[in-house]
Amino acid sequence: MTADHSLPMAAERLIPHRPPMRLVERLIAFEDGAGQTEACFAENSLLADDDGALDPVALIELIAQSYATVKGYDDLVNGRPVMEGFLVGIRKLRITGKAFANERLLTTVKTVGTFEGFAVVEAIVTRGGETIAAGSMKLWITEKPAGGGSRG
Repeated sequence: MTADHSLPMAAERLIPHRPPMRLVERLIAFEDGAGQTEACFAENSLLADDDGALDPVALIELIAQSYATVKGYDDLVNGRPVMEGFLVGIRKLRITGKAFANERLLTTVKTVGTFEGFAVVEAIVTRGGETIAAGSMKLWITEKPAGGGSRG
């Protein structure tokens, strides 16, 4: 029996984060190690203020989780265990707009380099076609499976 790897795919299959800290809802596109995720923060999100505006740190975590989702999918379709990873650096991240609860955010991530367990990722977060954050991050991918193993 073949596992279903069709997109869109719920992020809970690909990353260990659980509500309320799982920000990515689903992976909607994937090609050659790059992908796009979708998120929509609830009004009662821990990362939104009383007016529903998201704290800029939410966009940083959204990018990191988006990369984890894309990497998890790449591991899954290639028969590898989904590995644990950690954000270790942010570089040239520009936040040029605000995001609010109940808005659909798309995050596009692409691995631009890897070296001895580290990955450099470029990302763009958009809301309604408008870029609200863009930049690059460095992540460390451990040799330990995320959440105790694969999520096939």
